[in-house]
Amino acid sequence: MSRKLNFLWSLILVGFLGCAGQKEQVIRIDTRYGEIVAVLFDDTPAHKSNFLELAEAGRFDSTEFHRVIPNFMVQGGDVFTKEGMPAEDWPTLPAEILPNHFHKKGMIAAARQGNSINPERRSSGSQFYIVLGEVYDELALTTDMQKLQTAFMQYVQLQSQDSLRQAYNQLYELQEFDSLTRLILSKRDEIEQSLNLKLTKDMTAEQLEAYTTVGGTPHLDGEYTVFGEVIQGLEVAEKIAQEPRGARDKPIEPIYMTVRVEKMSPAQIEREFGYRLNDEK
Repeated sequence: MSRKLNFLWSLILVGFLGCAGQKEQVIRIDTRYGEIVAVLFDDTPAHKSNFLELAEAGRFDSTEFHRVIPNFMVQGGDVFTKEGMPAEDWPTLPAEILPNHFHKKGMIAAARQGNSINPERRSSGSQFYIVLGEVYDELALTTDMQKLQTAFMQYVQLQSQDSLRQAYNQLYELQEFDSLTRLILSKRDEIEQSLNLKLTKDMTAEQLEAYTTVGGTPHLDGEYTVFGEVIQGLEVAEKIAQEPRGARDKPIEPIYMTVRVEKMSPAQIEREFGYRLNDEK
């Protein structure tokens, strides 16, 4: 075999061994309801490295899921309160809000302070939440409800819409709010055409598919950094969300967590969890 061929085979072998030895950090969050397993995204590097650093140092251990809301999310990881750090000293992370990572059920995102005091949408340096959410009807999902409601009230004032106005008033008096919402949505396209307005929201095919099948919290898209995904144990998060709550949606009985990091190859992750890293990362 020529030197040139020997060199080529050496490069191929090195490349193969490099891929075979590639490891990914798998996050294991243990609670009294069981274990939640997750991966973190490479294209949100500040959030990924920060989470791994806190987890590997054991700083998440004995923190709580301190805010839980059924069909919405569970939030935890308040490291700095546990450590007695003054709130004004809590570190934050730069936003890494990407269109390819949205609030599908099972996603992990960073909590943050509101826009009024945090216009840059910087993330908490420790607190995260796991998205639960709901499955959406496509019509409701793709409608800008605030704009539609405003336009609807304008539309029903037209003399030609007397019967619609009466139907609206009747449902309102009966407090049939679900029926009222369906009525308003049913008139979206008609109102768009009549008033020459755009009342729809632009969504990708991937978002539409996810939110109408798996579910999630689409109104949070573009506002918070999504940096990971649960690959096993989402039912644990759902059980946590059902806990009896007190003030500020805090569970009456604390739900503590311990977090550890395990290194696994992409092939191992796919075999054990049925999750392909290249699909999301």
